[in-house]
Amino acid sequence: MAKYTWSYSNLNLFLQCPHKYYRLRIKKDIKEPDSEHLLYGNAAHKAFEEYMQNDTPLPEKFSQYKVQLDPLKAIEGTRYCEHKLGLQENLKPCGFFDPLVWWRGIADLLIVNGEKAYLVDYKTGKSSKYADSKQLEILSLAVFKHFPEVKKVKAGLLFVVPEEFIKSNYDSDQQHVYWMKWLEDTKRLEVAIEKDVWNQKPNFTCRGHCPVVDCPHNGRA
Repeated sequence: MAKYTWSYSNLNLFLQCPHKYYRLRIKKDIKEPDSEHLLYGNAAHKAFEEYMQNDTPLPEKFSQYKVQLDPLKAIEGTRYCEHKLGLQENLKPCGFFDPLVWWRGIADLLIVNGEKAYLVDYKTGKSSKYADSKQLEILSLAVFKHFPEVKKVKAGLLFVVPEEFIKSNYDSDQQHVYWMKWLEDTKRLEVAIEKDVWNQKPNFTCRGHCPVVDCPHNGRA
């Protein structure tokens, strides 16, 4: 068994506040309520998956996004929707539920065509102002491991509401550079797990957003 398993969202939560990560992911005595935006996003992702994979017509409430999905659907290659990827700690590819899985990630849309791959993450937020492409980077690193023939990943965040596409490109020969920061951050998580130390870290989510209301930085207790 792997010592621990992480994903982009879990690591991001830990870096934001180790104590919040501990309460939500380790102790699990607090659960974030499903927001209206989250429910809408989940439904949209499912509809996009069915449309891209099976040609299932988009429900009426998502039909306006067809014009943005069709150019992606026209890209040549083998198409994978909501594709689950896993890596072992030695960075070897493995299954999503493999006993040795160290990292897990899900690609909303992955198209592989020879030495080139296309990777798209759907976003249903109203603005791309705070777009974060780091998730595309770690997914691209997994693509390079699972599809060793791929030399270049053309990736993007598709913000369907404002109709914006934030592009990123990743090259296979730069994998060692990309991994440096990820391995540094995961080492911090590993140390916290080994020492069982989960310090509170004040941040922009504390007041009004953090569900850990008994934290002194929350202000809502």
